Amino acid sequence: MPLTFSYRFLSFFLFLSISSPFSYASSPTSLPKLQAEHFIRGFNLFPKHSINLPINDESSVTVPEIVEKPLKLNLLGDSGLGPSVQDLGHHAGYYKLPHTKAARMFYFLFESRNSKNDDPVVIWLTGGPGCSSELALFYENGPFQIANNLSLSWNDYGWDKASNLIFVDQPTGTGFSFTTDDNDIRHDEVGVSNDLYDFLQAFFKQHPELVKNDFYITGESYAGHYIPAFAARVHRGNKNKEGIHINLKGFAIGNGLTNPGIQYKAYTDYALDNSLIQQSDYERINKMIPECEQATKACGTNGGYSCESAFSVCNDIFNAILQVAGDINYYDIRKTCDGQLCYDFSNLETFLNKKTVRDALGVGELEFVSCSSEVYDAMVTDWMRNLEVGIPALLEDGIKVLIYAGEKDLICNWLGNSRWVQAMEWSGQKEFGASPDVPFIVEGEEAGQLKSHGPLTFLKVHEAGHMVPMDQPKAALQMLKSWMQGKLAPTKIEDEIYPE
Repeated sequence: MPLTFSYRFLSFFLFLSISSPFSYASSPTSLPKLQAEHFIRGFNLFPKHSINLPINDESSVTVPEIVEKPLKLNLLGDSGLGPSVQDLGHHAGYYKLPHTKAARMFYFLFESRNSKNDDPVVIWLTGGPGCSSELALFYENGPFQIANNLSLSWNDYGWDKASNLIFVDQPTGTGFSFTTDDNDIRHDEVGVSNDLYDFLQAFFKQHPELVKNDFYITGESYAGHYIPAFAARVHRGNKNKEGIHINLKGFAIGNGLTNPGIQYKAYTDYALDNSLIQQSDYERINKMIPECEQATKACGTNGGYSCESAFSVCNDIFNAILQVAGDINYYDIRKTCDGQLCYDFSNLETFLNKKTVRDALGVGELEFVSCSSEVYDAMVTDWMRNLEVGIPALLEDGIKVLIYAGEKDLICNWLGNSRWVQAMEWSGQKEFGASPDVPFIVEGEEAGQLKSHGPLTFLKVHEAGHMVPMDQPKAALQMLKSWMQGKLAPTKIEDEIYPE
């Protein structure tokens, strides 16, 4: 049965950006909040709190400026991984953010299974806004996966096979990251990127042995906003010699929202191409596009309420498609949803809220907030912003950029991503547009199509939805390895990089 969506729905799209049924204490229960409850149930997630914002409960949140401890995996479920895992460097901890009132940012560090000293440092940012990176850690590209009995097993295609891998809960209030002062809740990419930069400074101060390693920023969905801002902040800090020099080499965005003005206009084309709508639907829905274009431009010029209005207007395009498509899973159009249930990630909340696990992680009595509705609401005026504008300057300075997208995702589809990448104005724009599409080969078979020129690469991944590392883990690991080594578009068979 078709659903009716409010303008706030589409924030949800940006990687499992499911909102819990909680709202600000000052706000009455609203239709968007009631609908958000429906969406979160679609992933079988039920966070008990709207945000990690403990009030006057020092017993549960008193931590020093830096807390980091090795993980003892026998406390993290009956894994049966064997004694060799104890030789690997797995850590979890908090860093206090110096330019906040009371914020602590939580993270995991998994040292490379291959070579800690030689492999790059890769940070992963999950989207939302307001969803924990542990969603990716345990269901996509982390070293472990959670079984139904809550034990852990190795992920043969975890990205720690090619890098020293960091997962961070951000913005503040997400996951296990917390503050006791609501002034620390962020509303835009300036605040988000400054906090992440401060986090990196603390991280590399704690891990000076990794400072020399190459550094890459990666993430998914709403991270299409986070990542360009974060990369620009790191690059600016390096140029201004603000602190520890971070050896930034590139960033990768998977199925992201980066340039909404272009991406929203691609919805109807993608939906028609994939038979989600008919020609008559296409012509009717396309009449909404001019108003969306005008609203998006007003957001870029005026900000504030103009951006909320743009979100409402442009979301009508997506809503209209869903009214025709019905129970389609808009993260993976190969699938439908069984009633409210589209995915089942409930083991994540159960596992991370076990006392033995919380003790092992050093989070005290704090409960895990899989997705924070207050963080989500706080970023309302950020959603329709165009974050592509900062990328050309990074390309001109030789920072590598990879934009990849699973071809079966509707919500952040490959077509819209391809269009903003090709429309981006930089010195290599013409050459990039003229470059041929070449196959992305994994173990002798085509796993996607890519286009590349200079530091810019676009990759469409076959048979994958919104979460490429979950749907195509082998291809995703090869993508990461090959891209970091400059061999994503091999010219000879011996150039190909295969997962071990």
